[in-house]
Amino acid sequence: MKRVMALALSLALGAFAAQAQQSTATATNKKTTKKRKSAVQRADPTAERLNKLEQAIDAQQQQIRQLNDQVQSRDQQIQQLQQTLQQSQAAATEAAGKADSAASEAAKQGEAVTALRSDVTDLKQNSTNTALALQETQTNVKTAIESPAAIHYKGINITPGGFVEAATVNRTRATSSDINTPFTSIPYTANALSKLGETNLTARQSRLSLLGESKVGNTKLTGYWEADWLGTGVTSNNRQSNSYVLRQRVIYGQAAFANGLSLTAGQMWSLATEDKKGIQNRQELPPLTIDPQYNVGFTWARQYGFRVVKDFGGKFALGVAVEGPQATIGGRGFSSVATSNAGVTTATGGNTILDAPGAGGGLFNFADTTGYSINKAPDIIMKAAADPGWGHYEVFGIFSDFRNRIYPCGVVGTNAKDTVAPAIPTTIACPVDASTSPSAAGAFNDTRTGGGVGANFRLPIVPKKLEFAFQGLAGDGVGRYGSAQIADLTFRPDGTEALIRTAHGLSGLELHTSKWDAYAYGGAEYGARAAYKDYDTITIAKTPAIPSNSANPAGDSATTTTTFKLNQIGGYGSPFATNSGCQKELPPSNSLGQFPPASSPFTPSSGASCAGDTRLISEGTLGFWYKFYQGPKGGFRLGIQYSYFEKNGWSGNSNVAGATGFAPKAVDNMIWTSIRYYIP
Repeated sequence: MKRVMALALSLALGAFAAQAQQSTATATNKKTTKKRKSAVQRADPTAERLNKLEQAIDAQQQQIRQLNDQVQSRDQQIQQLQQTLQQSQAAATEAAGKADSAASEAAKQGEAVTALRSDVTDLKQNSTNTALALQETQTNVKTAIESPAAIHYKGINITPGGFVEAATVNRTRATSSDINTPFTSIPYTANALSKLGETNLTARQSRLSLLGESKVGNTKLTGYWEADWLGTGVTSNNRQSNSYVLRQRVIYGQAAFANGLSLTAGQMWSLATEDKKGIQNRQELPPLTIDPQYNVGFTWARQYGFRVVKDFGGKFALGVAVEGPQATIGGRGFSSVATSNAGVTTATGGNTILDAPGAGGGLFNFADTTGYSINKAPDIIMKAAADPGWGHYEVFGIFSDFRNRIYPCGVVGTNAKDTVAPAIPTTIACPVDASTSPSAAGAFNDTRTGGGVGANFRLPIVPKKLEFAFQGLAGDGVGRYGSAQIADLTFRPDGTEALIRTAHGLSGLELHTSKWDAYAYGGAEYGARAAYKDYDTITIAKTPAIPSNSANPAGDSATTTTTFKLNQIGGYGSPFATNSGCQKELPPSNSLGQFPPASSPFTPSSGASCAGDTRLISEGTLGFWYKFYQGPKGGFRLGIQYSYFEKNGWSGNSNVAGATGFAPKAVDNMIWTSIRYYIP
């Protein structure tokens, strides 16, 4: 660009010089012509003109020389300018190079400065963070010392838990059961307890727990213990000292591996019980009720279990468990033989044995009138759980084995020994050896297989706020897994077991906020009929000696009367059962004729007059928990629960042909209150 400007300047100067030469020549010619004209005019006009022309030419030549000098001077100036320009360009190029070098160096220095500033900033931030971390550590150390979340013992973190409760329960129809509701024992209208309401105040549901956790490599080890005072000893009472015993609720140990496999053994909630997520211990979801029997329709048990669970990434889990079995018996009218003396039964026998009384020396409760089943094998439960991202879903199955021992010759006899008024001999003989004396001849074991299938699911209608839950189980011989405890089985006339088909379900809504937990549940449990005919009963009665008289001058030292009842009805829910005693109140009865001692509890009427086997039990519940405080100092809550309860028995027509059967019914209204302080 500079060279182009220099060239343009040179051309402009050249043009200016040419114009100047032309002007000079013209001026010189004019002067010469003028001189010549003057000389010619003076001497000769022609000569004068020539003279002037010569003068003009001389003047023009002089001007041309001056212009040439100016052009040369300007050429020299241009050359100098060009040299200066070149020098300037060279200097500029050098300066540009130096500038680039300086800029590069400055950039490097700037980067160094920036890095230095960054390092300084990082040092300041690290110093600040270190100070904050130190303060936080000091705070945590102080907190851990003053209020530790867990107790550290030889590498184990031990966390205490539980709550202290002061609770009350009021029922319009008494059950004589404290805070825990025995649903199948809600009295029918003929029972004297149905005429009485009850109010119980208790702290027995207060709970203690300890959680121990540690790690060995990638394996997490857990031990958990939980207990309350809802147990009774043989001498427990609430007359003065309220001497109730500490009850084992849950106690187990667990090893959980990094691959999602876990092994758990001990007493725990049954695998059939609903979990919050996956299949995890201490994630069970019982109803929020104050009643420790929870709600009719809830599937649960707390019993021995050995459980193996595999978790697949938190979305799916499979589990299998072997759990402690126990058979429960229902129904009536079973084949039996009884011997009585002066109206007092001294021995009773039958044709089957399933339960045995507890051996106190063997740590079973000998005062438990329901007895302990003599089990063949544990219950086996399998469950699959899914957490796809919305809701929680479970399906499970239960497999149970039931065994009893049958005595074909256990109910036999004859009335041929009637010495007072001999009747037509009636005999029930042993099918093995034809004897009429009860014996164990031909005894054998009989095994029946039962089980059921169930499902639990929970849907978050409003995430973390409102949930809908449902659970259910149906099958043969699984009644004890429902809260109402409908019996597992009854007996046929030959002594074999007849499993009772049962079904139960529970649905509910739960609302959760920072201050409130509210709930509404509805549940029901159903027990199907398992009724039979042809039961036999034999009663051998010995009366006191009869004095001599004209009809019997010798007198008798004793009289034996044998009574046979053949083709009797029995089982569970027999349509021929007698329910008349379920609707008519009778005075209490017992062997002493007064309000009974503990060894002889009273009944409002004889057992035969109110069969009342349960067909359907239902319960509706509303309740809430209000959290006065929930924080690092623990929790303080108030709870109120109301339940409406209804029990319907199977109808029976007292074995009267054409008679309309009567179905007994029981209704109860129950209110609980609870104040709890939770250990933080």
